[in-house]
Parts: sequence; C-alpha cells; structure tokens
Amino acid sequence: MTGAPPLLAVAGLKKHFPITRGVLRRRQVGAVRAVDGVDFTVAAGETLALVGESGCGKTTTGRMVLRLIEPTAGSVRFAGEELTGLDVEALRPHRREMQIIFQDPYGSLDPRMTVAEILAEPLRIHGVGDRADRRRRVAELLALVGLPQAHAQRYPHEFSGGQRQRLGIARALALRPKLIVCDEPVSALDVSIQAQIINLLEDLQRDFGLAYLFIAHDLGVVKHVADRVAVMYLGRIVEEAPKRRLYAAPRHPYTQALLAAVPVPDPLARKAPAVLSGEIPSPASPPPGCHFHTRCPHAIARCRAETPALRGIADGHRVACHLVAA
Repeated sequence: MTGAPPLLAVAGLKKHFPITRGVLRRRQVGAVRAVDGVDFTVAAGETLALVGESGCGKTTTGRMVLRLIEPTAGSVRFAGEELTGLDVEALRPHRREMQIIFQDPYGSLDPRMTVAEILAEPLRIHGVGDRADRRRRVAELLALVGLPQAHAQRYPHEFSGGQRQRLGIARALALRPKLIVCDEPVSALDVSIQAQIINLLEDLQRDFGLAYLFIAHDLGVVKHVADRVAVMYLGRIVEEAPKRRLYAAPRHPYTQALLAAVPVPDPLARKAPAVLSGEIPSPASPPPGCHFHTRCPHAIARCRAETPALRGIADGHRVACHLVAA
C-alpha cells in the first residue's frame, strides 16, 4: 500500500479438478475449471476482499494460497518466496505466518477437544514454548477475542455460534501470523453477531498489523472491512479496484449486477434492477471468450470469441471487459 513489495502475490493461479470415468480402468474425460487463472496482491496490513456468487472459485483460491489445495498451475509468493514448489518441511515455517478462519464455526473445531487443547495444538505442533508457556498463551488468546479464561476447559458444543467463531479466530492468531484467509467468517452467523465479529477482526488487524484475504459473497459486509475488492466470476477475476471506487463506479456488468442486488434498509429507496438472464455456466464446460457473455445484456460478437484481459483503466482499477475503455 506504500510502494513496498506485497506480502502476498498470486499470478496465473489455476485449479482444474479432473473428471474421470470407468470402473476398472479410470480415465480422465474432462476437468472442472474451478479457478482459471487469477492474479492479485495483498500488502501487509491490507484487506483484499474476494467476492462473487457461490461456486465462482473464491474458497478454492484461498485454500490454494495456503497450500491446503495444490494448484494445477500458477505462482504463490509469500514475503518474496515462492510457495508452490516447497515440500512439506520447507513449507512448515510459512504455515506459522499464514492461517485461516473457516466458514463453519462448529465444524472447524474438534468436538472431542477442550478449548485449551484446541488453542494450544498449533503451539505444540510448531514446538512453541513449554506447557506453562502454552497455558499462558491460551489465556492471552481468550482475552484477545473477548472470552473469559474459565471457558478454557469447555468443549465446542457448549458455545454459541458467535463464541465458536471467536475461538476459530483465537486459533488463527495462536502463532502470530502475518496473513489470515477469512473464508466467509460471518456468513453462518446472525446479523447482530456478524457485526461483533467484524469489529473484532478490524480491532485485531489494527493492533497486530494483520493482512486479510477476506472471502465473501455479501457485498454489504465487504463494504465495511475491505481496502480493495476483487470480483470473481466462474474462476476468473473480472474486476478489481479500491473499495470506494468499486462501490461508487463499478465498470464490469457483473459487478454492476451484484451491487444492484444488495438490499438497502430504506424501503423507499429505488435501485435499478439487475438485468441478468440465464444460469451460471458449468465450470466443467465454460463458454468460450468472456465467461460472462451468456448472461451479459451488453455482449457483442467479440465477447463470444475473445477472452478479455484484466487490464488497468485507472489507478488501482482493473477490469476484464471488451466494452470498457481504458
């Protein structure tokens, strides 16, 4: 954000899941192009929001950044070092600096472990401190996320959804990371609890200089947390811009439709309807050219034949659309 090298740099990242047939002799007959070549950067202390409809490849992208899913192709550089070619042992030091908050606050916690065991586990795996040090760190983490120390001996089923997500955040903070992938961290929570968790994430970012890759489909939430927003459609980024610029003047037809669909609290407010027709194409057989042309009300012949490049049209604003002038 200040001209320094980015903390995270992703280039040409792809993930194609093979489609196979046969019983005795399996053979690949196609591939699901879940992520089809994405490029973005995240600076230290910055929040980049990755948004789009369900199935567009957001979560797969976030998990490839952490090497929880192995990419088919592309580059992931963290703090200047390429991660995609590292083996398990070489990757281990970077695991401490990159963590994730999962969408499901209950399914991501082991129901057989106490809170103290859950929060101490990453410290034990990475050999951080002795038992006394880990007990102190567990108490610190509970305080950071607004939970009393007495909860350390409880099990996940004894907590509410919001409290469980606080535990997920505490676990992500255990090793003092630099980057956290937030995989729809509030989508499973009530609206009032969502606000509490968002405020907590913002406070932690301010206090510890964290960078967030914030994956979401709720543009109302993203408006409160992001510095920049990247919009994905069918495995590709179609627009990326600073938050204020994107919300004030979206240029890609898909981004315009997403923003037009965001509910507003004023029943008297009038918004232009989102003019989209048809269904999202299958990532197993995406349309040629621009993936969005089958639903775009402005598509021309060039859109059906030529893939638009993600190119800059203004400072920090990139759009993949043939109809948008630089």
